[in-house]
Amino acid sequence: MDRILYLAPTIQRKLTMDLPKFLLGDNTDYSDEVFIIHTDFPRFIINLANDDITLLEDVKEAEQADLESEMEQLIQQAYDFYDREIERFNT
Repeated sequence: MDRILYLAPTIQRKLTMDLPKFLLGDNTDYSDEVFIIHTDFPRFIINLANDDITLLEDVKEAEQADLESEMEQLIQQAYDFYDREIERFNT
């Protein structure tokens, strides 16, 4: 996602950040929970403690069928990502 930072009326600098496809998240307010954040479309968060998924996109009915099959693959990729990260952490 590109963002524009306005430094002065005549000077602009474009800021971009490359994000990984998946991120791990935790929060001390939810000490028993770990989250996987998917940063590409469709953006979503999985709570690994209870497998709840929160979709961060507005999806139209026409897109819903296509999205369901894609989400199955993305959710599997998210869990694979988590397993890989934990394995790397433990070695």
